[in-house]
Amino acid sequence: MSDLKKIKDEFLTKLKGKLNLPEINQIKSDLFGKNGLISSQFKKIGSIVESDRKKFASDLNILKDELQNLIDLKIQEIENTEINEKLEKERIDVTLPERNFVRGKIHPVSQTIDEISSIFSEIGFSVEEGPDVENEYNNFTALNTPKNHPARDMHDTFYLDEKKEKLLRTHTSPVQIRTMLKDKPPFKIIAPGRTYRSDSDQTHAPMFHQVEGLHIDKNINMGHLKGCLDYFITEFFEVKKIKMRFRPSHFPFTEPSAEVDIGYEIRDGKLIIGEGNKWLEILGCGMVHPNVLNNVKVDSTKYQGYAFGIGIDRLAMLKYGINDLRAFFECDYRWLNHFGFDPLDVPTSYRGLSR
Repeated sequence: MSDLKKIKDEFLTKLKGKLNLPEINQIKSDLFGKNGLISSQFKKIGSIVESDRKKFASDLNILKDELQNLIDLKIQEIENTEINEKLEKERIDVTLPERNFVRGKIHPVSQTIDEISSIFSEIGFSVEEGPDVENEYNNFTALNTPKNHPARDMHDTFYLDEKKEKLLRTHTSPVQIRTMLKDKPPFKIIAPGRTYRSDSDQTHAPMFHQVEGLHIDKNINMGHLKGCLDYFITEFFEVKKIKMRFRPSHFPFTEPSAEVDIGYEIRDGKLIIGEGNKWLEILGCGMVHPNVLNNVKVDSTKYQGYAFGIGIDRLAMLKYGINDLRAFFECDYRWLNHFGFDPLDVPTSYRGLSR
C-alpha cells in the first residue's frame, strides 16, 4: 500500500507546481502510459492476496481518478491562461476603415437563360436538362441525321472515343430525345444548356449556349409555332410588335424547316430590333420530322409538333450590345463588371433590366 501513497505524494507535489502543457503531458504519460506507474499497479492486482485485493483495487481506482482530475484541471487552467494572455496582447482597432467589398455580377449568358426560361414558362413550357457528354444515337441518329451528314465529321464534332460513340453534344436537341423516351406525349419543353462544336472566331466559339424548344401534341401546326416565336421575340426584346419572316431551310429533324428572320434598323449607331427594312437571322425551326417521333416510340399518325433552336449567346449579344462572342469566355472581370447584372437589382420578372 506504501507504493500508492508514495505515488500520490510525489505527483500531487508535482501537479501543484507551475507547469506548461508539455510537462503536464509528460506527467500524464508517466502515470497512465503503457508502462506508467498507475498502469503497472493495475497489473499487480492479480498477484495480491485475495483478502487485500479488493481494498487495493478500490484505493488504486480512487488514486487514478484523483490524479486524472487534477491533470484535467491543470490542462484547463493552462489553456485559459494562454487565452487570457492572447486577449491581453491582441487588440482590434475599431477606427480602421472597412475592407473593400466587391459584389459579384450575373454573367449575361446566365441572365439571358433566366429571361428565356421566364418568358417560356408564361406560356406553359417547362425546363428540361441533360448531360453535356452524349451518345451518338441521341445526338444524331434519333434526330434523323444520316450517317454521311457533314455534322458528324470530326471537324465539327468533339468525339471522345475512337468508335465515335461518345461525344460532346453539338446541340441540346438530345434533351428532347431523352424527354420523349422517358415520358408520354404531350410534351412542351425548352432545353437550355452548353453545346460544343469545333469552331472559333468573332461570332463562333468551341463552347456556346443554345435553347431548344419542343411542343408535341395532337393537331399542332406551323401557326402555333409562329405564334409561340412571335410572343417570345417581342417579350425578350421588349418591343410592342416584331417584323418576322419564315425562310425555307433544311434540318434533318424537321420537315418543313425554316430559318426565322426579324426586322431591324441601325439608328444613331444602335441596333433597333423590330423595325426597319433590314433582316437578321435569329433562329431555326420547323415541324418535327415523323422519323424522329417514330424513333422515340411516339405515334406520328396521332401526334405532331414543332421544334426550334436559338443561340443564347447570340440573343445576349443582340440585346445587350456585345459585339464579340469570345469575350463571354475570357474571364475578364472588367468586361463582366460592365456587361454583368447586379444580383440584388434583378426584378422577379426579369423584364426591363438595367445594368
